[in-house]
Amino acid sequence: MKHWTKAANTAVLAGALLAGVVAGGLWTGADRAYAASAATTVSSVINVSGSGEVLVKPDIAYLSIGVQSEGNTAAAAQKANASKISKVTQLLKEKWSISADDIQTSQFYVQPNYTYDEKQGQKLKGYIANHTLSVKYRNLDKIGQLLDEATQSGANNVDNVRFSVENSSAYEEEAIAKALGNAQSKASAVAKATKRGLGTLLNVTVDGGDAQTFTQRETAMNKALFDTNGGTEIQSGQVTVKVQVSAQYELN
Repeated sequence: MKHWTKAANTAVLAGALLAGVVAGGLWTGADRAYAASAATTVSSVINVSGSGEVLVKPDIAYLSIGVQSEGNTAAAAQKANASKISKVTQLLKEKWSISADDIQTSQFYVQPNYTYDEKQGQKLKGYIANHTLSVKYRNLDKIGQLLDEATQSGANNVDNVRFSVENSSAYEEEAIAKALGNAQSKASAVAKATKRGLGTLLNVTVDGGDAQTFTQRETAMNKALFDTNGGTEIQSGQVTVKVQVSAQYELN
């Protein structure tokens, strides 16, 4: 009875070991088959970037028009400045028909004005008040005249006229097409260099979402103060609408 049990147990153990080896072999083969299948389905890819630019005639200008005044006291400086900026604002709204929505205070301060010398050191000279307006204006041919009249009304701090495109999305499609063409040219060059073929475009992303508009800046100086022949002349030129893309291509 004991001998039979031992033999039976031995047979069962041997069978279990054999089954384990077979099973192990089957799983190993399956793993290898899966790995081989995965390797054959993964294709080589290349990631490239591209940029596209469109030059556009601007249709809006952002003007910085300010008034700065001095006074013995902060109140005196502010009072003098308030009177001047009121005249400038009235000019912009009434004569130049600029909407109140297009006129915004961009800077305002009243601060002490000090002088310094080696003998007396720092000494209070008075106070300076400054009020600067940011103005949107769309009739670009008349910007010089507008700035001259604003100066005559009391504006004495005019700087950095910025030209831009109010709705850059109208030019994005062309810029995107150029950016994709630039990206594809780079990808084709890489494929050729590696003796591969350029396959399908797998993915493309417009970096940053919207097109960027690079504005042109002009320093607006009142030439009437220095030039007896006439007033200020401002050239609008062109601005750049630029798009950056990231693209992924399959390599054959």
